[in-house]
Amino acid sequence: MSYFKEDEMGYTVPAGISNKHVHLSEADFKTLFGEDAEMSFFKKLSQPGQFATDDKVDIVGPIGTLKGIRILGPYRKQTQVELAQTDCFATGIKGVLRESGKLEGTPGCKLVGPKGEVELTEGVIVAQRHIHLSTAQAEEAGVKNGDIVKVKFDGPRALVFDNVVVRAGDTHERDMHLDTDEANAAGLQNGQLGEIVK
Repeated sequence: MSYFKEDEMGYTVPAGISNKHVHLSEADFKTLFGEDAEMSFFKKLSQPGQFATDDKVDIVGPIGTLKGIRILGPYRKQTQVELAQTDCFATGIKGVLRESGKLEGTPGCKLVGPKGEVELTEGVIVAQRHIHLSTAQAEEAGVKNGDIVKVKFDGPRALVFDNVVVRAGDTHERDMHLDTDEANAAGLQNGQLGEIVK
């Protein structure tokens, strides 16, 4: 299967629209859901080994609460909460733009589960938009891990996204992760193809 647009021969990536969600460490999961609890399985996600669960928590900020926010698995070394800027406005949590896993100096929040609560001192981010590519896909696209590219989406609200980080490796699969604010600005739907502009 070719990932190149026939008219311009640009490499395409599908939009993967990411709603607010939480990645939990095993210790925090046990605090929130109980020592004997295990992550449930709802559906596979685009990235190998990652999945959505039926488990949900409330995210409590200085001025508001987001209820019933989905947990994604598997466990992470450190709990990470990913919000869109609109969610930050609703909760009063400062929106800090970061790549996933780079949590030093980010704000915290309170997580409330069915069995307990966790007070995070850091870990809330607005995720930097990024592209996942396998090693072979990155080579085909002519990019490498850590590159910064633009991605162009056509349509009634056509938009070029700048400052898109390439995350390439053997554990990745072709997908562009955008949050709901970004997707709404461009009128995107899941799976809609955008073209990498270098």
